[in-house]
Amino acid sequence: MIGESWPLTKERAYFEAVALKEHGGFCPEHVPEIYHFDRTMSLIGMRYLEPPHIILRKGLISGIEYPFLADHMSDYMAKTLFFTSLLYRSTTEHKRAVAEFCGNMELCRHTEKVVFSDPYKVSEYNRWTSPYLDHDAEAVREDNILKLEVAELKSKFSERAQALVHGDLHTGSVMVTRDSTQVIDPEFAFYGPMGFDVGAFIGNLILAFFAQNGYADQGNDRKSYKEWILKTIEDTWNLFHQKFTSLWDEHKDGSGEAYLPAIYNNSELQKLIQEKYMKELFHDTLGFGAAKMIRRIVGVAHVEDFESIREGSIRADCERRALELAKTLLKKRREFLTIGEVISAIRHVQS
Repeated sequence: MIGESWPLTKERAYFEAVALKEHGGFCPEHVPEIYHFDRTMSLIGMRYLEPPHIILRKGLISGIEYPFLADHMSDYMAKTLFFTSLLYRSTTEHKRAVAEFCGNMELCRHTEKVVFSDPYKVSEYNRWTSPYLDHDAEAVREDNILKLEVAELKSKFSERAQALVHGDLHTGSVMVTRDSTQVIDPEFAFYGPMGFDVGAFIGNLILAFFAQNGYADQGNDRKSYKEWILKTIEDTWNLFHQKFTSLWDEHKDGSGEAYLPAIYNNSELQKLIQEKYMKELFHDTLGFGAAKMIRRIVGVAHVEDFESIREGSIRADCERRALELAKTLLKKRREFLTIGEVISAIRHVQS
């Protein structure tokens, strides 16, 4: 993933295979089927995603619109996160599943380092578009409020086993055609906060938005495409919220033990609980998404969206705007009440 100097255990293939099977059971439309897994050989036999499937990130760089992307990804996230949480499962089932994925500690440790630690200190692994972003990288390392907020997110990431998350749900982990969306590569899967997955996907769409100016030319100013990305961001959250809460309503009297029907036994209380839960999930989404954005600009592993912009000054301008937005989202995430307000903040930074 990063290079031979940073090797990762072969055991990650086991967790990838188990996560694909688990998520595929809940959302077979958007997860490639697993045919065979050999743990000794770390070998996975799975569905071949035939052409014209391509990595979503490459499609976003090329300016391709995917009309069903928000619908498909919201479906995937709503189902995989709801059905692996205590909203659907008993505490016994949940603890057993959490214990299984505790073995993926090395990749969780890796995420802790590159997302929540390295960008905020001097690290040999960090890099950025120098010299243009030298001051910006230093400002991140010296921002006390930013550090306080990222510490809270790191704590949630490490301590809250909310659902089976993909763990690396960026636009390079999704393969698409105009009418097909397939989520791949869940080798970082573990039981963690739901907002880490939702935030990773939305955060990477925001990065794609800010990268578009680097691809604009006289023939295509990318303005209409940027509008499509903003609509996709808004639709993704709104559809996710709608589908997740619909699943909750459908199964509120089922086996899930987060909120026992005997206690939460009236519609007013159930409404209050759901609103509180989704509000926190929204703020987690913004915080984790912002942290993922920051690490892609001043941390170890960058994104092709920016890296493919050849002119350093133009690339840096795109990255600086994304970094400004990310810092705002991370530090002020609790002030945002709707995804529409986030879209307005993106527009403000872009203007």
